[in-house]
Amino acid sequence: MVPHLVTALNGPLLDLEKKILQATPSIERWFRLEWQEHTPPFYCSVDLRNSGFKLAPVDTNLFPGGFNNLSTEMLPLAVQAAMAAIEKYCPDAKNLLLIPESHTRNSFYLQNLARQMQIFRQTGLNVRLGTLDEEIKEPTPIELPDGTQLVLEPLERSANGRRLGLKNFDPCTVLLNNDLSAGIPSILENIHEQTLLPPLHAGWAVRRKSNHFAAYDDVVKKFAKMVDVDPWMLNPFFAKCSDINFHENTGEDQLAASVDTILAKMRKKYKEYGIKEKPFVIVKADAGTYGMGVMTVRDASEVKDLNRKQRNKMSVIKDGQEVHNVIVQEGVPTFEQINDSVAEPVVYMMDRYVVGGFYRVHEDRGVDENLNAPGMHFVPLAFAQQHAVPDMQAKPGTAAPNRFYMYGVVARLALLAASLELEKTDPNPEVY
Repeated sequence: MVPHLVTALNGPLLDLEKKILQATPSIERWFRLEWQEHTPPFYCSVDLRNSGFKLAPVDTNLFPGGFNNLSTEMLPLAVQAAMAAIEKYCPDAKNLLLIPESHTRNSFYLQNLARQMQIFRQTGLNVRLGTLDEEIKEPTPIELPDGTQLVLEPLERSANGRRLGLKNFDPCTVLLNNDLSAGIPSILENIHEQTLLPPLHAGWAVRRKSNHFAAYDDVVKKFAKMVDVDPWMLNPFFAKCSDINFHENTGEDQLAASVDTILAKMRKKYKEYGIKEKPFVIVKADAGTYGMGVMTVRDASEVKDLNRKQRNKMSVIKDGQEVHNVIVQEGVPTFEQINDSVAEPVVYMMDRYVVGGFYRVHEDRGVDENLNAPGMHFVPLAFAQQHAVPDMQAKPGTAAPNRFYMYGVVARLALLAASLELEKTDPNPEVY
């Protein structure tokens, strides 16, 4: 399933595809050398937008929750990548404790957990689910739509307080699939004898999108120089705004000024490349996920004229966390469509490997809107067509493996940026 690109504005992107394909040996060697210097996050998903004139990541998630959306053909890849990732941290690994989101009864998310457990079991690990939900005092089965069940168990600290596990289950690795939006629970702190993946500072209690995109800026500059392209083709402009209170209308002048600045930079680029689209920006919370605290803005005046409903929507994100810091990010329209619905690719990685992806599709959203919203659905990417083996003979823009190879390259740039971001924000760098 390759969505068609609904745009005539594909000149620059076809040129980009050509340059990336020609530079494939250099690109793969460059990544190899970077991974000798930096440790990739354990797993990661990247939301991309393909506008026909640029291809850029707009969000990078270090606690991906959509493994159930990957095609089954990709599972062997995921198992191999998981083996490589686990061996790095615990070569003799036997038990893995997976900690999911709390209070969730979302059947799609639960199917994602089942898929993750399937992947890790195939690597030779015993996998069990330990929940941060304090209401669960004993093993609690949850039925899945396919008739199988998951069992959530209460977490326990060891007698010496230095290890985390379950009753009669002592894992060597603890894998978080909980993004810690509500803060870092005390039961996860000061674990000294086990590997906690991703580290606590990867959660939204500490992590900031502005740090990630600053790291991405650095990565893309190096990469773009190597393949001889304009870094803007792969990189959305952004600015950070602090001390904003949407309820009390404070900080909005600063926000409007940032919107103006980003729009002006975009107009200059659009003029340079003869792009006729009307530029827009996305204002979103600097921390957090699930598509909450996000709005599309086409003019700075819109920031000052928010109605009460919009203010309420922008002021609180997941787990009731208040928003006081936002980023203003260049809006990248998505000109990919599946059955006349707007679509954006999401690429999944484990360790340093692309293990698949899918399209997020939304029938009721426009090309300039956030698609991570109720009503979305997912279509597995045809990544099974040897996404890592591009077709060098194909005419630019005609081959699915080439498009997916490009997606994999840009997603890995975001993965590398996440690695740098975690290094810079690590509270204990000497342990890293």
